[in-house]
Formats: sequence, C-alpha cells, structure tokens
Amino acid sequence: MIILSASNIIKTFGIETILDSISFNIDENDRIGLVGANGAGKTTLLKILTQNLSYDSGDLFLSGSVSIGYLEQNSLFDSNQTVYSEMISVFAEVITLEKELRNLEKEITDISSKNESPDKLLKIYAEKIETFKEKNGYGYVSEVKGVLNGLGFSSDYFDQRVSSLSGGEKTRLSLAKILLSKPQLLLLDEPTNHLDMDSLQWLEQYIKTYKGTVLVISHDRYFLDQIVNRIFEIENRHLSVFEGNYSTYLKKKEELKIQQIKSYEKQQKEIKRQEEMIRRFKQHGTEKLAKRARSRENQLSHLDLLEKPETFMDRMNISFKPVHKSGKDVLYAQDLTKSYEGRLLFTNVSFDIKSGEKICMIGPNGVGKTTLLKIVLSKVNPDQGNIRIGHNVRMGYFDQEQKLLSPSNTLIEEIHQLHTHYTETDIRNILGAFLFRGDDPFKEISVLSGGERARLALLKLMLSDSNFLIMDEPTNHLDIESKEVFEKALLNYEGTLLIVSHDRFFLNRIPDRILELTDTGVQEYLGNYDYYIEKKNQLLDEENESEKMEISKTQKKEALKKEKARLLEEKKKKQALKDIETEISIAEQRLKNIQHDMCKEEIYSNMEKSRALNIESLDLNKRLEALYEEWEAMILLLEQE
Repeated sequence: MIILSASNIIKTFGIETILDSISFNIDENDRIGLVGANGAGKTTLLKILTQNLSYDSGDLFLSGSVSIGYLEQNSLFDSNQTVYSEMISVFAEVITLEKELRNLEKEITDISSKNESPDKLLKIYAEKIETFKEKNGYGYVSEVKGVLNGLGFSSDYFDQRVSSLSGGEKTRLSLAKILLSKPQLLLLDEPTNHLDMDSLQWLEQYIKTYKGTVLVISHDRYFLDQIVNRIFEIENRHLSVFEGNYSTYLKKKEELKIQQIKSYEKQQKEIKRQEEMIRRFKQHGTEKLAKRARSRENQLSHLDLLEKPETFMDRMNISFKPVHKSGKDVLYAQDLTKSYEGRLLFTNVSFDIKSGEKICMIGPNGVGKTTLLKIVLSKVNPDQGNIRIGHNVRMGYFDQEQKLLSPSNTLIEEIHQLHTHYTETDIRNILGAFLFRGDDPFKEISVLSGGERARLALLKLMLSDSNFLIMDEPTNHLDIESKEVFEKALLNYEGTLLIVSHDRFFLNRIPDRILELTDTGVQEYLGNYDYYIEKKNQLLDEENESEKMEISKTQKKEALKKEKARLLEEKKKKQALKDIETEISIAEQRLKNIQHDMCKEEIYSNMEKSRALNIESLDLNKRLEALYEEWEAMILLLEQE
C-alpha cells in the first residue's frame, strides 16, 4: 500500500533549482536509503516531506492516518528533565492510563462491598485495560531501558540532566525518543553520526524489525547494505530509484553509466556523420543537395541531445608517492597508559607499525582513540610508557578541524603554496580527481562546505612530504562519492597509514590490520572489518567455553541487577494476572446480575429488554472464554519461572 507519493516536485532557492521534477512512491514497510552528493538536496527533500519546507510546484500525497517521526542531522533538544524521565514521557498516555486503572479497581471494590452494581465502571475498566495492553502497558519500562542501552546510554546516564549532555549525546537521545514514539513513517537524516560500533549494530537490528516504514539519509554504506531494500539517488537535481541494497545499487549504477556512455558516444558519432554529410552537400552547391543539407540541419536542430555522462576518466586514480621513504620500522608503542580528569582511558597499550602498512584503529566512544593518536604525535604525554619513532619518519595529521587551510585562498592557491613546481593544469587535474570540478578550483576556501573543506584538507595531507599519515575519522562529513575517491587514493598511497574510523565499509576496504583499543590494552586482528567480526566472535565463543564458574564482584553485581530486573518483570506479570482476574470477576458478576434481572417480570415480559440482555450475556461468555485462556497462559508462564 502506498503511504506517500510525490509527483513532479520542484524546489528552487532564488534562481537555483535544487530539485527538478522529483517523482516517487513510498510503500508501507519500505526500507529506503536516500543518497547523493553533499548539497544535492537530500535534507531539503526530507523537510518537504515533513512539511517543514514548502515546494514551488508538483503534488505531494501523504496518507492521512500516517504519523511521521523526523530526526534532523545533528538534532539537538534541551530539557531540564533527566534522561530517563525525558524518555519515559513518550509513554505519558500509558502512565496516565495505568493510574486510571488502579483508581477504577479501587472504586469497583468499594462499590461492590456496598452491594451496589458496578456495571458502568466495569465496562469502562474493560475498555481501558484493552487499550493498556495494546500500548505495551506491561513492558514500556523495559522498552525504554532497552533503547537507551542500545544507543549507548547505560544506567549511569539515567539520572543525568539532558541539558548536561554533549551535542553528540543529545543527538543520540533525540534518536532514542523518536524510536520509542514508533511513528509509521520514520525519516532519519544521518542517524549513525555519534554512534559507536555496538550502537550501530543495535540500530541496524532495531530498524530491520521496525514495524513501520523507514527513509534514511546516510553516508554509512555498510549500514545501508544491512537495512535498505531500495535506494533513492538524487543527482543533477533529479531522483532515480534503484531496487536492492547499496551494493546492488552500485552495480546497477555502474551498468547504467556504461550504457549512458555508449548511448552518448553513439549519438555523438551520428551527429558527426550527419554534419559531415551536410558539409559535403553544401560543398557541391547544387539546389537539390542544398535542400537535403537544410533538411538534415533541421533534423539535427530538433534532436534531443544526451547530456555528456561522467566518464571513468573523470574519476581518475592518482598515485600519491611520499618524497622521502621511511625506514622499515615506523613506530613502536610500549605499555602506554593515560588517564583524563581522574578517569582511566587505557592502560598496557603496546603495538608496532611497519613501513607501508595500512592500519585502522577502532574502539568504543570515550576509550581514548584520539588521545592515543595525539600521544603518537607528541601532542599529549602518556602517564606511563613510551613511543619510539623510526628512521626518517615524517608524520602528517588530519583532525577534521582543517586549521591549516587559509580561508582567503582559492583552492588552486592553497595547493600551489604547498607545491610551487605544479602548473595550474597539474593542480586542476589533482583537484578534479578529488571532485573539485568546473569553477571549484577558483573558489575561496571560506565559501566551501564542511565536507568540501575536509576533502581539501585530506588532499593537502596526501600531497605533503609526510610518509606516515595519521587520520582521525577522515570520512566524517564526506559524501559517498567523496569517500570512494578518497578510498581509491588511500589504496594507491605508498606510505604508511594509521587511521581511527568507525566507517565499516571503509574498514572493509582499506586496512590490512585492525587494532581494537580497550581500556585494558590493544587487540590485533590481521585483516579487514568482516574478518575482525568473524575472529572476535570466534574468540568470544572460546572464552565462553573455557570460562570458569567463579563469579567476580562485578559479575555478582550484574547478577543482582538481573535478578532485580527479573523480580520487577515477575511483579508486572503478577499485576497482569491480577488485572485478568479482576476482569474475570467483573464479567462473572455482570453475568450474575443479568441472570438475576432476566428473572424479573418487567424484563422477561419485555421482548426487547430480554433480547438485549441475552445478547450481552452471550458476548460476556465469549469474553470470559478468552479471559480464562489468558489467565491459564499467565499462570503457566509464572509456574515455569
């Protein structure tokens, strides 16, 4: 079933057209990835769909019953409430309903004790308890805790004020609140920002089982591969639809590009042939041939010219070769320990790096990956341990701040200052390979977007005299096309790499070794991300098999927490059982009242009243049968525990 339809949507800002004749349908339970270069109009389209932004022309249809949840990129919200109370507020209606049920139970008990009929209250109670069950009244607390834990908020965060959280934490909390609200159409703009590996995997599983429709903008290609069944691509102001996940889209896109190039070349060949014939016809100068020449010119003028597609040469590979070659041993780290403001980040960290290696470092947020890079660069001192740098090693660092870029320079001037021997043509070719095309090389750096500045800073780093590149999340803020160009450049790079990244697609392509940083040291994995996952799961299985029965203090504490959670769950189930028993009691009492009333002369002598009571009696008996089944199932569940 179609829940949203767009037809010929056009959006302009001033004289610039951002979206042109955009048309698509979104079906119920679709999982759609929206991709395109930075500035292509992806966020603009989401804002149009949520009616936060108007459009110039076209038609937009949204099923009236569909609720929408929208996570903006870097979405921030402030609140004086605690993290837990802010999240639990999503279930305000359920909490109010629970209080009403408890009050109704008390009223029904009080009225029954006075031998008065509670029929009206019983009917209200039956309706409310059904609504309570439908809205997960017995499980919403567990759901809130599960979503918070999944997105990296342990119980330590629950009592913190939202206003005290960092920007990234607030964005994650916005995502948690939207997921808990369960809209039928979920629109997510870069939801994977600020998530560590565990949270990413949790979000993937959550979206896979989400009972609703999802449209997501993401530069995380691994994430898209895992969750989507369709790709919407915005390119050159138009939208194209591809069935399948991101990898399938790449293959189809490449096939389409080849076909477009063939069609363009075929048309150009035909145009040249016709132009040559026109030239020859005119050259001979006869009236008959002149007419034929004019006829062919007329045909050419009405020809629907194909736009020149980007060819493979437009995205050439550039080989970055360091001027100075380092020795075989590039870096050796021994027993590094670092604390920050009294909190231990990591200890016992030792590893070595050889010339030409491509190494990626991963680890949970807050473990100190950036700090470790700064220790390697001698920008931060370790509390213990030491770093030994090899012979002729020249380090370059990318930290996303781009402080070394001169805002008043053009792109050409910025590169020329670094390499005065390059001609303008050389520089334009290099910039073109990093997707700076057309008039881009003549723009001032001050007008570039964040992604463009990041791309330029990466290019400058790769062109530097460094033979050991150290990068902290280099693919953040890059669109997908930029990531692919950057990855090709890294694969061709002849120096040594040490990169912190949580981009799993990137981690599958670039490293030949992965270092996992934990608070107790570094674990090494030879291979890419998929191998790391396979090996880690294997090691976990082996640890589980060899684990002894001794329980540490930490494990005891965890066991106690689980027991408390179990008792709380058991209490909820007992309350649910009590609610069922109350409803059974109410229904049985009502049946007795009906049987008593049907013996009255004013009832059995009145066909209409007698018939109404008989129908109500039949309905109550059916309801009682269902309640008895629920009661038996709940009793069995409690006995099994």
